[in-house]
Amino acid sequence: MTKTIKITDDLLLSKILDLRGQKVMIDRDMAELYGVPTKRLNEQVKRNLKRFPADFMFQLTEEEKGKVVANCDHLQNLKYSASLPYAFTEHGAVMLASVLNSERAIAVNVRIVKLFNAMREVLRTNQGLLLKLEQIDKHLKAQGHTIQQHNEEIGVLFELIDELRKAHEQPPVRNPIGFKPQPFQK
Repeated sequence: MTKTIKITDDLLLSKILDLRGQKVMIDRDMAELYGVPTKRLNEQVKRNLKRFPADFMFQLTEEEKGKVVANCDHLQNLKYSASLPYAFTEHGAVMLASVLNSERAIAVNVRIVKLFNAMREVLRTNQGLLLKLEQIDKHLKAQGHTIQQHNEEIGVLFELIDELRKAHEQPPVRNPIGFKPQPFQK
């Protein structure tokens, strides 16, 4: 069994790669996170191939492997591996947790899924902001605004964005739940 590591969001983010236009994690990283040897992880995948269609998992090409080794310091030892690594999408990671079926795999998987969801939300939010900025830019140019007016209005927009960001950083205040005993009265 591999050593136990502390799973943080930063650690998970460092293991997510962009390959073939998808966010994926390499089998070696998944094995480390799930606390199993890479060989065992890949054995379980081979025993359950029907659970891993092409949109859940794919094997890297030699060229992709070379790029991963060149760009990811923690995967340098893949350079000497005779086999090509597998890449797992978010759905593949979920399926891995089900075939490994260990408490650690399930706990790590929950963190991975939450992180992927947060990444999607950031992308969705940023895409909406970029579209809105583009619309504002076109509108201002059509109205004949000067660059100075344009900059002032964009400054106001950035102040609003900053206020929204600060509002989302603070956790919501929640009322405690449960029974509240009343003071005894005579």
